[in-house]
Amino acid sequence: MKSICGQDCCGACSHRKRCGGCRETGGHPFGGNCVEAKSIMKGGFEGYSQFKQTLIEEINALKIPNLKVDGLNLLNGFFVNLPYTLPNGQTVKLLNDADVYLGNQIEVPNRERCYGVVADERYLLVCEYGCNGSDPEIVCYKRR
Repeated sequence: MKSICGQDCCGACSHRKRCGGCRETGGHPFGGNCVEAKSIMKGGFEGYSQFKQTLIEEINALKIPNLKVDGLNLLNGFFVNLPYTLPNGQTVKLLNDADVYLGNQIEVPNRERCYGVVADERYLLVCEYGCNGSDPEIVCYKRR
């Protein structure tokens, strides 16, 4: 079955039962919000394309060393919502496990670390982490 974005995500998805389906939930898979479905329903495919390009430009304008984003992918919150340890020792998660975001992973040259970039229409998060998301650190978290 085709989703709001036109992809056939449901056919081979192992999370289909938990997701509920994009069309069936009105763009709220997993009970959360899908940044792509929301953008397409608001401004069509052209509006979504412009939104995605604006995000890429916004991320690259941060001028974080070795961070250059060429594209963004849909990412489930439960995969990218890492726990961050604050200076006071408290641990927090900044994203919603049920939401679907736009993001990417970029390897940091000459280090065994990656940048993780995650965004929606309200927030932009850049973090750095080790193998399998270990030792995540917030690089930038801002309201858009």
